[in-house]
Amino acid sequence: MEYVYAALILNEADEEINEDNLTDVLEAAGVDVEESRVKALVAALEDVDIEEAVEQAAAAPVPASGGAAAPAEGDADEDEAEDEAEEEAADDGDDDEDDEDDDASGEGLGELFG
Repeated sequence: MEYVYAALILNEADEEINEDNLTDVLEAAGVDVEESRVKALVAALEDVDIEEAVEQAAAAPVPASGGAAAPAEGDADEDEAEDEAEEEAADDGDDDEDDEDDDASGEGLGELFG
């Protein structure tokens, strides 16, 4: 994925996406660069309008069964999910006590989803 990100950085900076530039960006990021992957990416992007591809990807609908947030919802939902995951990890020692509290107050996941 870092190879694609490097290409996007070059595109955003209005720099040519070629093997040397891509390698320079990857090395600056501390990536152990594989020359064959650089060549393959440069060849794959040769006739691609990256701006158009990014716009199409942003406009694509998110599948209803997918776990990803819709683009319109933004980063706030992602931040909330990360915060919840961190809270759950921090609360691992008090699982039994928390479950009893949730059951007693009706605020468990079962109450949220029927």
